[in-house]
Amino acid sequence: MAAHLITIATFLLFILLTASMFNFNQTLAKERNHNSIILGMAQYSRNSLPPIPRASRIRNSSKKPSEILDMMEPLREITNGYLISLNLGSPPQVIQVYMDTGSDLTWVPCGNISFDCIECEEYRNNKLTTAAFSPSFSSSSSRDLCGSSFCNDIHSSDSDYDTCTMAGCSLATLLKSTCPRPCPLFAYTYGVGVVTGALTRDTLTVHGNSPSATREIPKFCFGCVGSTYREPIGIAGFGRGTLSFPSQLGFLKIGFSHCFLSFKYANNPNISSPLVVGDVAVSSKDYLQFTPMLRSPIYPNLYYIGLEAITIGNVVSAIKVPLNLREFDSRGNGAMLIDSGTTYTHLPEPLYSQILSFLQSTITYPRAKDVEMRSGFDLCYKVPCKNNNTFIDDLPLITFHFLNNVSLALPQGNHFYAMGAPSESTVVKCLLFQSMDNEDDNIYGPAGIFGSFQQQNVEVVYDLEQERVGFQPRDCAVAAAAQGLHKI
Repeated sequence: MAAHLITIATFLLFILLTASMFNFNQTLAKERNHNSIILGMAQYSRNSLPPIPRASRIRNSSKKPSEILDMMEPLREITNGYLISLNLGSPPQVIQVYMDTGSDLTWVPCGNISFDCIECEEYRNNKLTTAAFSPSFSSSSSRDLCGSSFCNDIHSSDSDYDTCTMAGCSLATLLKSTCPRPCPLFAYTYGVGVVTGALTRDTLTVHGNSPSATREIPKFCFGCVGSTYREPIGIAGFGRGTLSFPSQLGFLKIGFSHCFLSFKYANNPNISSPLVVGDVAVSSKDYLQFTPMLRSPIYPNLYYIGLEAITIGNVVSAIKVPLNLREFDSRGNGAMLIDSGTTYTHLPEPLYSQILSFLQSTITYPRAKDVEMRSGFDLCYKVPCKNNNTFIDDLPLITFHFLNNVSLALPQGNHFYAMGAPSESTVVKCLLFQSMDNEDDNIYGPAGIFGSFQQQNVEVVYDLEQERVGFQPRDCAVAAAAQGLHKI
């Protein structure tokens, strides 16, 4: 979910509500060597739309093989988002957080009692909360300092020295990056939420190329968050900035991949899918179609791709999309953001309405307008289902055509999705796309977003060395079984 600026009034109101921060043990973690990692990720709910703010192939022969180990970890589904299990501290505390390709900062809730989430009643009522990190229980936890590049990054402004000067650092220590004062508290914003906390260093324990192999990453930098607004669960930022998870672990020039299981496997503890980080994620991928990553001049840390057209059903002519979905304008806005932190794909107007109109003229099933009113989705149909099989129908397929002649036919269930169990051999299915909800014609940020729901049963590869994104429809349950991730 891409971070962005909120209004000054809203921000000041939130700051007045934030609780005081917490005590930190100042013992530094001992230095340890680390190699590749394994990340545990589970599927979880994250519905807010963000507005804008490796089977080894050794690439560098100068490195020892032990320094370029590949990794893979099960991704266990819960509902409709994706969680990574972080092992932070000494001894490790397991904290589950969202995996988000639309931001850089990794943060966790801190303080089981003191952590305060404002307007989070819906999450609490649905038990959509996770454990909080307690820095006082970790012997390796410490506050990040003003001399840190991470402190400068989190407090980005016209001058890198502003906040630390206010904290009491002299100009001489700032110039030498030796100021011993703690990095000041930060505020970080998302689509509908904001978090405040302190940059913290602690040991991150990760898995190597086998479940029994673990390695410790000393002084991993993350946000220890005491107060949030509508953000009850932490986030692991997988963007391309210096604070991001891949950057801190040394994989920013390599890549990662995932294959999200269908939602029908949600809450099934016997099957999971892999998040792969390292060289194995991007090597030997000739069977994928790759589209280039577009580098945004105003959001260079995010992953953008270009959308050229959309095909519905078997029609010969595709629906052409506006130019700003395939490239940036003179101000740096436009293109399509690929974001695991946004659930559904969002398209701009009038393209979104054109797609709805085309589908309405093609589909003859009766509309389920009562479900549309309750769910907020714009197009729902009562679809006959033989033998109560909700995965067989003749609803038209939707194909996205990206730059470099890449065509991705969305797997069945990634566009129209059953909203409940069949009743009397009929099931209601809704189109799980949404409008970009721009207030005016001055689009700020991406023109569209390719969300995680439409990435189910698709192998998605982020090749960060060659700056490209690969797609290949795939039965992720079969892929999980091949990796030994399906317990029968």
